[in-house]
Formats: sequence, structure tokens, C-alpha cells
Amino acid sequence: MARHRSHSVTFKRQVAHEYLSGETLHGLAKRHDLSRNFVRVWVQKYEAGALDDDAAAADTIQAYEARIAALERLVGRQALELGF
Repeated sequence: MARHRSHSVTFKRQVAHEYLSGETLHGLAKRHDLSRNFVRVWVQKYEAGALDDDAAAADTIQAYEARIAALERLVGRQALELGF
């Protein structure tokens, strides 16, 4: 069965930065147990600035998820009060 892992934007930026600072593609892929193609794609995104956009989007999503959780707790509390 295939492994499916997701990597954080911070990790992707770190790997891309290591590659750009002189680390070999093969060495990075082996050390982090990644496909060399992943490293290539992440470096291209890093150079294009797309990983910065992803980080901002991830922060926004995290803020929205926290707000949704707070609202769900409020709705649950109100539903409980209406039940009494």
C-alpha cells in the first residue's frame, strides 16, 4: 500500500533552502526520505514565491478553523440551554 504524507510549508521551504544553499538533490531526497521530484517542485515553487502564498493561506485557514470551532461550541451551548 502506498504511503501518503503531507509536509508542512515550513518543511518544504527548509528543503528548498537547503538545495539552493548547495545541498545535492540526491542527498536531500535520501536524507528526508523524499522523491527527488518533490524537491525539484518545491524548489521551483520556492523560487516563484508560491510557498510564501501557501504559508499565508495556511495561516488564514488555521484562523478560520479556530473561529469555526469556537462558533460550534457556542451553538452547542445554546442548543443545550434551549433543551432545558
